[in-house]
Amino acid sequence: MNTDQRPWLTHYPAGIPANVDVDAYPTLKDLLEATMKKFGKKPAFSSMGRDISYQELDELGTAFGAYLHYRGLQPGDKVAVMMPNLLQYPIALHGILKAGLIIVNTNPLYTPPEMKHQFVDSGAKAIVIAENFAANLEQIIKDTQINTVITTSIGELLGWVKGGLTNFVVRKVKKMVPSYNLPGAVTFQTALDEGKKHRLPTFTGQPDDTIALQYTGGTTGVSKGAMLTNANLVANALQMYAWLTQTLTEGGDGRMLCPLPLYHIFAFTVNAVAGFNIGMCNVLITNPRDLSTIVKAFKDNKIEAMTGVNTLFNALLNDKDFQKLDFRHLKLTGGGGMAVQRVVAERWHKLTGSPLTEGYGLTETSPVATMNPFNDKLRVGTIGVPLPNTSVRIWNDEAQRVATTEERGEIQVKGPQVMKGYYNRPEATAEVMVDGWLKTGDIGMMSEDGFFRIVDRKKDMILVSGFNVYPNEVEDVVAAHPKVLECAAVGIPHERSGEVVKLFVVKKDPSLTETELVTFCRESLTGYKIPKAVEFREELPKSNVGKILRRELREA
Repeated sequence: MNTDQRPWLTHYPAGIPANVDVDAYPTLKDLLEATMKKFGKKPAFSSMGRDISYQELDELGTAFGAYLHYRGLQPGDKVAVMMPNLLQYPIALHGILKAGLIIVNTNPLYTPPEMKHQFVDSGAKAIVIAENFAANLEQIIKDTQINTVITTSIGELLGWVKGGLTNFVVRKVKKMVPSYNLPGAVTFQTALDEGKKHRLPTFTGQPDDTIALQYTGGTTGVSKGAMLTNANLVANALQMYAWLTQTLTEGGDGRMLCPLPLYHIFAFTVNAVAGFNIGMCNVLITNPRDLSTIVKAFKDNKIEAMTGVNTLFNALLNDKDFQKLDFRHLKLTGGGGMAVQRVVAERWHKLTGSPLTEGYGLTETSPVATMNPFNDKLRVGTIGVPLPNTSVRIWNDEAQRVATTEERGEIQVKGPQVMKGYYNRPEATAEVMVDGWLKTGDIGMMSEDGFFRIVDRKKDMILVSGFNVYPNEVEDVVAAHPKVLECAAVGIPHERSGEVVKLFVVKKDPSLTETELVTFCRESLTGYKIPKAVEFREELPKSNVGKILRRELREA
């Protein structure tokens, strides 16, 4: 691509190249192993006061990979990982990569039907799951190919005293672990101990090998596995390395706060891969809804960087204990997953002295495609400029051409971080990939000097605290209620979560109530997908071919 086609390059902070060598490492395993050798005994991850070093992570990851290999898993097999932010997560990730396997990140809040879909669709043969959610797995495991189950507890790697106390509180006091029966399951520690007895062969991967199946919704409501390859994730890690090291010192003693879940693509790449790659110790927050744990992390660690979503930043700004913290070390705050509101960004900068920098990406782009500069060129209200090696264009679909400056159109992305495609869904892949360009479905504009901003979200997608909710998925559940004739789900603005789901329903049975309907939804939908408002109507607006017009409902 010619430089004159990338006007945004003039806004790159000094030292960031137009292109980085994305072929420097053939696999993500190679990049991560080089990183672990480079930083050795330096802490890599921290959770609830327990640190593990890069060297220790390398050794534990090898042991875990050896266990998976010993259990008969072969390169290319899929392993589901379903847990909140715990030290077990990076160990499992590194073990999976070392054994040549594919990680299937799974939201721990998924209901049994949602779990079943993802495990059956991916063909997962093993799972690492926090015991808190094992009862859900018990309900559906017989319908999957999973034959290796590794359970773990919140306190398992925290040491005998602290771990024992933590597990007592979680299990006995808070009663957060429903009873379950999974014959043959072993604990995470047992897997590590057993793995140390076995040798893990060296598996040589290829750049185009899929190493992560990251599930995302679709306008049809069917959750699809984005195939992220070695090349995709190495590229995004090195693109972010170039961006982050303009502000953060590689191998320094500062730490990176990770309150977002590692199973989400944002934290997976930015924290567990990119932040890790520059030698920053990631401080893992297990439950970010408990703001006191974030406050404590700031007090106990030299936090130089953190990632988050608008709802979290807003909650922290309104927390009295957070307002009293010393932010002198904080250099970088990255927001993503959902739009960062201007007022939140301005308040954050005023309180912390650190600019709240917004970027943009999708699961399909590994995820980062654009980022605001971390200097005085930052432009609040925009999603910044494309990363090195990345092209972004605004496409005028009606005229079938690239849009002119300040003209609205679909945001399309091309770059080495763009996924290989959707797993086992060539038609869905063809719908979004055209000549190497990923059609995001988001409507945006580019300024004359190359900054991008989003002016409308995907046509029907609802964004709740950074998580995609697709109307069809909600509607499919609601439509199964015997008292429902017709229904439509849309997103409505919400002060804390950006948007929430609102349901419009035409009754088949007049006795149907809002409470009855919401209770019904709880049986099949994760919490953030459950409608927060229900409006009953005599009829729903439709097009001339009978399609329900969600836009009219949103506007109403």
